[in-house]
Amino acid sequence: MKHFRFSILFTVLALVGMYIWGYTQGGVDHAIKLFFITLLLAFMEVSFSFDNAVVNASILKTWNHFWKTMFLTIGMLIAVFGMRLVFPLLIVSYTADVSMQMVWFVAIHNPVEYSMLLTEHHGEISAFGGMFLLLVFLNFLIDNEKTLHWFKFIEKELSNLGRINTLPTLISLFVLVNVIFWVPKEHQFAILFSGVWGIITFLGVKIIGELLESKHEEKYLAMSNIAKGGIGAFIYLEVLDASFSFDGVIGAFAITTDIITIMVGLGIGAFFVRSITIYLVEQGTLDDYVYLEHGAHYAIGILAILMLIGINYHHIPEVITGLVGIAFILWSFYSSKKYMAKNLNRK
Repeated sequence: MKHFRFSILFTVLALVGMYIWGYTQGGVDHAIKLFFITLLLAFMEVSFSFDNAVVNASILKTWNHFWKTMFLTIGMLIAVFGMRLVFPLLIVSYTADVSMQMVWFVAIHNPVEYSMLLTEHHGEISAFGGMFLLLVFLNFLIDNEKTLHWFKFIEKELSNLGRINTLPTLISLFVLVNVIFWVPKEHQFAILFSGVWGIITFLGVKIIGELLESKHEEKYLAMSNIAKGGIGAFIYLEVLDASFSFDGVIGAFAITTDIITIMVGLGIGAFFVRSITIYLVEQGTLDDYVYLEHGAHYAIGILAILMLIGINYHHIPEVITGLVGIAFILWSFYSSKKYMAKNLNRK
């Protein structure tokens, strides 16, 4: 329970705050409405981001105390205010060529128009997030140092290809070039530009991790800073969280157009995702359920594909992407239980 104390405290304060906010805007009825919408958004975020928590835990489990604390404090502020509030405003400001102040004014006073502006640029958002997540998935699969395979007939062969370091990037570029042919010509450059930036961001974070790699590691083995904690790892997790949150922010507008409600609701969910991450790390759950990390990465791969399909303005409902992610997590959980039982019988 200790892992969730702060998340519960934040939830209580946030819901009380939303009730008061709603009361000042439209009385008791409006206050109750905002209260339950905020709760619904929080539940949606937690349910559909469990795969994010598993992936975060697989990275975070070897971090030192300092960087874990940074992830839970500064990282939390970035996740709630940066990715759920500022980043969507920044996207609309850049793509619509208007100031941030004007976008904020529109978001508060004309949320329907703000929702339309954000949805209009869903393709660029999906291209950036989709390419970043696709590279996360491919780098997990195409890794010649990976010895534990869930779907052995696929993963073993792909793992052997990991000796070609540039292969995941090459595949991603091939996918991006083919995706833009399905997009109207007037949007092709914007989609291509955003997708390339998704790839550049992934590679940039990876390079930062390697540059900050410790020179005192035993036998000077190359162990990425992403695996130990550090600024490179921290940036990696924040960008990963952003990629997960893109569709959540846009999907939330199907429930409400109130940007404050969306930020608070998704923010509560983000806090609980962080708490679940720490719980998985400290309880050693990933060590016991060996395929959970695999399931989470397959969920990431499916999410990346759905985001890329959605580039052509065919938005995939958040509930579908969420349920697919949960299905893979449950499947990997079941496979892990079978794996443990099998190895226990051998002993």
